[in-house]
Amino acid sequence: MAVKDLQLPPLLHSRSLAKPRFLEQLECLLKRELEVLDNTQDSKVQELRLQVYQEVFGHLIEEFKTYKPILSAIKKEYDITLAHLRDQIRDLLPLRPKLVLVSEQCDKKILEMRVQEREEVRALKQECRHLQSVIESMRSQQSALQIQVDHLKEDLATQYQLYRDERDARKLLITRISTMQSTQDAEHDDNNEEDESEDPVVVKMALQVCREDLTKAQIELNRLQAEYSDVVPRRDWDNLNHLHEETLMKLETLQTDFNQVKSEYDTLLEVHQKSAPTTQQHGSDSQHIATTPRPNWEQCSDILGGTERCKELFEGQSSQKRLEILMKEINSQNQFFTGLGTSSDVPIYLRYEGKLKNLKLKKADVIKVIKEIWRNKMADNEKNDDPRDLQTFLHSYLVEQYKDKAGEWAYSLMESVQNNLKDDLICLFNDVLTGKVDESIYHGQTQLLSHLLKVLIQSDITQCGSLTVSEFSEALRKAFPLKSDQDIEELLAAAQTELESSGVRISYQTLYTEDTDGQHKEFLSLVKKQATAERLQYISELRAQLEGKGEVDAEQLWVAFKTIDPSLEPENLEWNLSVAFQTKESELQAQALEKEVVLQRLSVAHVKRAGPKG
Repeated sequence: MAVKDLQLPPLLHSRSLAKPRFLEQLECLLKRELEVLDNTQDSKVQELRLQVYQEVFGHLIEEFKTYKPILSAIKKEYDITLAHLRDQIRDLLPLRPKLVLVSEQCDKKILEMRVQEREEVRALKQECRHLQSVIESMRSQQSALQIQVDHLKEDLATQYQLYRDERDARKLLITRISTMQSTQDAEHDDNNEEDESEDPVVVKMALQVCREDLTKAQIELNRLQAEYSDVVPRRDWDNLNHLHEETLMKLETLQTDFNQVKSEYDTLLEVHQKSAPTTQQHGSDSQHIATTPRPNWEQCSDILGGTERCKELFEGQSSQKRLEILMKEINSQNQFFTGLGTSSDVPIYLRYEGKLKNLKLKKADVIKVIKEIWRNKMADNEKNDDPRDLQTFLHSYLVEQYKDKAGEWAYSLMESVQNNLKDDLICLFNDVLTGKVDESIYHGQTQLLSHLLKVLIQSDITQCGSLTVSEFSEALRKAFPLKSDQDIEELLAAAQTELESSGVRISYQTLYTEDTDGQHKEFLSLVKKQATAERLQYISELRAQLEGKGEVDAEQLWVAFKTIDPSLEPENLEWNLSVAFQTKESELQAQALEKEVVLQRLSVAHVKRAGPKG
C-alpha cells in the first residue's frame, strides 16, 4: 500500500504536523549559520556551507544512538570521497592555464596550416588550369592531325585502287594480244594448207581484213604503251616511298642544324659588328700613343692568392717592381706536390705518395667544385641514414670524378682553398673539412635562404618577380618572426642599396643572383651574418643559464634549453643534445661533460632559437 493511501486518525494527523523540539533547534542552528555565511564575501563559502551541514548532521548522529554506527559510517565515506575529490581538484587546477595555452597554440597552428593550405590550393588550382589549357591545345592538335591522317588514308586508298585497275587492264591486254597472235598463227597455217583449194578473191579479202585488224591492234598497243609508259611496279614504288621518307627525315635534321648554326652565326656577327667600331678606335688610339701600355695586374690575383693579397703586394709599387714580385711568386710556387703518405694521421683525402702535379686552380674553379661537392653531399645524406663526414665523402667524390688524378685534385684544391680563405663559401668549406664547425652550419644557411625565397614567392601574388617596399618588409617579418625591427630595417636598407633603387618596388629575384665569383651579394650576406649573430647570442643565453656549473649532463642541458626557449620542439631539443654530447639521439645517457666543452660544440653547430623568450 502506498504512503499516500494511509488514513491516519485525526488526532495522530494533527500531532504529525508539530515538529520535534530537537528538529526545530537543528533548523534554527542551520538557518543562523547559513545567514552568517551569506553575508560573507569569502571565495570558499561553498566549503563553509558544507561544513555547517556536516556539523548539523553530526548533532543528528549523536542524538540517534541506535542509528549512530550506520550514520557515522555513511558520513565517514562521504568525507573520504570529498577529500579525494578536493585532492583531484587541487591537482587539476594548475593544468587549467596550461590547457588554455595549449588550446591557443593549437588554434594558432591550425590557422597557420589553413592559410598555408589555402596558398597551396590556390597554386595547385592555377597549375591545374594551366594543365587543362595545355591538354585542350594538345587535343585540338591531335584532332587536326587525325583529320590529316584520314585524308592521307583516303588518298592512298584511291591511288592504290587506280594502280590495281591499271595492273588488271595491262594483264588483260597482254592476254588478248597473246590470244590474237596464236589465232593468227593458226589461221596462217590453215591458209597455207588450203591455198590450192580456196578462191583467190576470198583469200584477198581475208588478207585485207587481217591487215585492218593488225592495224587496229598496233594502234591499241601503241596507245597502251604511251599511257602506261610512266607506270612503275608496286614494289619499286614502295622502295622509292621509303627512301623518300628517310631523305625527308635527314633533310629536317640538317635544316635544324643549319638553323642553329645560322642563329649562332647571326649572334657572332652582331657581336662582331658591335665590337668592330671599338676595335677600330682602339687600333687608331694605339697608333697615336707612343708610351708603353699599362698591364692589367688584377689578372694575376689567382696566382698571388686572391684579390686582397694582390692589392697588398702591388700597392704603391712601380711596374718594374710589380713584375719582379710576380716572377718571385711564380718561381716560389711548386709545380709539384709531395704526398704526405698513407699513415692514419694524414687526412684520408690527402693519403697519397710521390710527386703530384699542381693544377693551379683558379678561384672560380674552386667555388664551382665546392658547390658541386656540397650538392652531391646533400644527395648522399638523403640516401644514407648514417651520413659520412665531409673528409670521407670528399675522398670518395674525388676518386669517383677524377680517378687516377684524384690526388692532384685533392692537393691542388686544398692549396687554392688556403689561398682564398677570405671568401665566405671557401672559408666555411675549409672549417667544416677541418672540423672547426659542424656540417649543419652550411645546411642551415641553405635552408634559411631557401625558406626566405619561398616566403617572398608566396607574397608575390601577381607573380611579377618584385614586391612593394611594404610587402617586402612584411614578407621579411613573416619569414623571420623573431627578428627585431632594427634587423628588419637593416635588411630592407641592404636590399635597396644592392639594387640601387629607392623606388616603391623591390625585385627580390635579383637579390638571389650571384656575382662573377659565384658569391652572394650584400643582402644575402647580411641575412647569413644576422643568423650567425643570433646563434651566438642564443649560446650566450644558454651559458648564462648554466652559470655556476662545472659539468653538465643531458637532463640539466634539457632543462636549460627549455628555460631559455620554451617553444623548442622535442626532436630539435634531442638533436641539440646529441650534438653537445657527440652521440646519437637514441643513445643519450646520464653522462656529464665539462660545460665549456658542451658550449663549444653547440656554438659551432646549427643551433637556433625556436620561439620567443619565456
